[in-house]
Amino acid sequence: MISMGTAFLGFALMLGLMALGIHVAAAMFLIGTLGAIVFLSPATLMSFGTVNWGIVNDSILTAIPLYVLLGEIMLRSGMAERMYRSISSWITFLPGGLLHTNIAASAMFAAVSGSSLATAATIGTVAIPTLDDRGYNARMTLGSIAAGSTLGILIPPSIGMIIYGAITNTSIGGLFMAGIVPGLLLTAIFMSLIAIASMIRPDICGQREEAPPLAEKLRGLVHLIGPAGIILVIICSIYLGWATPTESAAIGVVAALLFSAASRRLTFGMLHEAFKSTVRVSGMILLLVVSAFFLNFVISILGVTQTVTQFVLGIEATPTQTILFLVIFYLVLGCFMETMSMMIATVPVVVPVVVSMGFDPIWFGVVLVLLMEMALITPPVGLNLYVVQSVRKSGPIQDTILGAVPFLLAMLFCVILLIIFPQIALWVPNNMAGH
Repeated sequence: MISMGTAFLGFALMLGLMALGIHVAAAMFLIGTLGAIVFLSPATLMSFGTVNWGIVNDSILTAIPLYVLLGEIMLRSGMAERMYRSISSWITFLPGGLLHTNIAASAMFAAVSGSSLATAATIGTVAIPTLDDRGYNARMTLGSIAAGSTLGILIPPSIGMIIYGAITNTSIGGLFMAGIVPGLLLTAIFMSLIAIASMIRPDICGQREEAPPLAEKLRGLVHLIGPAGIILVIICSIYLGWATPTESAAIGVVAALLFSAASRRLTFGMLHEAFKSTVRVSGMILLLVVSAFFLNFVISILGVTQTVTQFVLGIEATPTQTILFLVIFYLVLGCFMETMSMMIATVPVVVPVVVSMGFDPIWFGVVLVLLMEMALITPPVGLNLYVVQSVRKSGPIQDTILGAVPFLLAMLFCVILLIIFPQIALWVPNNMAGH
């Protein structure tokens, strides 16, 4: 078992390589290789093939490309745009008008795509021109889209939760179910923030629209049938124990194809683009996962996890103090690291420490995903900020950053609620079939 100083040096070296611009997967593989050669033997590297083979044959990780494909079909078939228009006709009467649509549509799209970046690009493309034309405050518009899109990795299905579960051997179905109530809670907090801000400063809402006739609103509900049907199929099949997360992803893809065909948007060109994007995104994610599993394999042999656990227990910090320290640690780390890399690089060491202190790994998974959400809209590395800004025709990125600040504080409030009341996350998974 190596010393704490050596373990810290290895982690610092890995972060240093990432800071120099070396790809995260390459940095993790280099550190794993260095650790194997220096502290074990070069023969340990022969195990990489076995580790890699086990990963690519893991049925759980098969869900990742399926959920990516599901989101791509939703985006390219126009289903997401029609969903946005339909939702806006029902909730524009609220204080804040179309700003609420940004949050509600993001939550609904997140529930089928599992990706924050896809949600930001999709909702941003539809919403920004619409709200700009009606004179909505630019910062509030951009901030609501950037923050709303983070729901993509909290509301199930979530690619982030799949990776967390695969690395920590935690139930993916349990993680999905644990994200439902916190996801809805965060959606409500965002919408409450918008309502309060619009009542204090009515000018942020721009030009208010007359509500469309009831008949028109009812006709628009047909555009919600597809997304709502896919959501119900995925969540209910997992909750009732009828399907695994991977099987529910496959069912969701089939349902999306059927709804696209029914709306006459299913073409070979659309499928070609959807598959091409899916391969590109999934390849990038799985490369990170393969490197993370190899690094995890090496540090488990070296006893790094036991070293860190003994060090933390030796400090005699209370469990609550440890969790608060980890919250601060991830908030700071999120300013400098991309979210998926942050999770993959730290989870193998952090989660055993958290579990040793009596915390539920499913609950911590939800807290960690929330902290990852915050990192997505924290400068200078917050990817959602740049995705939303790229959709915008003109204007400084400072508008997007400043617009996201109130929502960052709202997310921190949600993290505090989860720490104080862990049953917010655990009630649904504790009552799901087969638990």
